[in-house]
Amino acid sequence: MEFLKTIGGKLITGVVALAVIAGAISWFEMDANTRHQIVAGTGRILAWFGIILIVPWATFFVIGGVARLESNLAGGMLVFAYTTIEAVLLAWLFGWSVRGPTAVGFYCAAVLLAAAYNLFTCDWIAEKVE
Repeated sequence: MEFLKTIGGKLITGVVALAVIAGAISWFEMDANTRHQIVAGTGRILAWFGIILIVPWATFFVIGGVARLESNLAGGMLVFAYTTIEAVLLAWLFGWSVRGPTAVGFYCAAVLLAAAYNLFTCDWIAEKVE
């Protein structure tokens, strides 16, 4: 069994190393415009994730006020409002051009991720504020 773990580890290491080398070669062989688009898109996505992470914590006083209402509807509306604003921000960052099935799929996945994060974070903050 130990032999299989050793062989498996070496195979996985080789595949990862090959993927890194192929990625590096592809990166240096692509034209500057494509490279710029990849870096710019990555920057926008990271900025959006940063905003998503910060918004519930920056508005903890709003979450506390909604928690004091003891209303699931009010809490749901707050999470919906946060998620809607973040979804519009993401579309704006990409120039309102979410076209094609792949882009729409990633957009929907990102919005669902934001909604889940907002739900769990707002719930946790509401428990701590009360």
